[in-house]
Amino acid sequence: MDSDFSRSLSLLRKEKGISQRSAAKELGISQALLSHYENGIREPGLAFVVRACDFYGVSADFLLGRTLSRDGTTILDADTLYDYSKEKDNILRGSVMATLSKKLLVNSIVVLFDLLGKVGSKAAIRSASDYLSTAIYKLYRHLYRADGTLNEDFFSVSTSHFLGGIPTVEMVINEVEYTNALNQQTKEKNPFPPMSNDALMAAYPGTYQSLLQIIHSTGERIKRHIDARREEGRLL
Repeated sequence: MDSDFSRSLSLLRKEKGISQRSAAKELGISQALLSHYENGIREPGLAFVVRACDFYGVSADFLLGRTLSRDGTTILDADTLYDYSKEKDNILRGSVMATLSKKLLVNSIVVLFDLLGKVGSKAAIRSASDYLSTAIYKLYRHLYRADGTLNEDFFSVSTSHFLGGIPTVEMVINEVEYTNALNQQTKEKNPFPPMSNDALMAAYPGTYQSLLQIIHSTGERIKRHIDARREEGRLL
């Protein structure tokens, strides 16, 4: 069994708030053996996996790291994903600003991935998804860390690597792969969907405005940073 199992086993015990000795007693093994399992030194048999699943109330797939869902369900296709946008009242609790920001981003991503789907490059879609996923990962982990009381063992990337900028490096790699995939489409003379303002407005009447807003506000924000640094003499 790989490190996902030992890590999950350790995290579930800590989440339950019990000592290794207490967990070992409940699971019918010695503390030393449980320590070996949690540290990946030894691999357990099927009987122990079943007992651990029952004790922690999770599926074997979750314990083995094969799914992030505790009941063992997996995402088989797009139709199985929960779509929050379809809720009748999907205002984020406590913040109108959060709701507006969410809608701008979601609508823009809808346009982006629909266009990428029409481009037909799986590599571009995958690298775009990886880039955005890493951005979300970074923002969520900073939020998680800010609480100050939560165990960061929840994440497979160590704190030192996270703070050292490894996720940012991964985003740069994703961006390179994204542009390479698009350049390959151009070299192969594969057609791109119409992307003039009028064409996008006609194709995405409800969501394109959000993309325009993000393009405008982001451009203005970047320009302000450039102007500020130019005034400070730090940018030629």
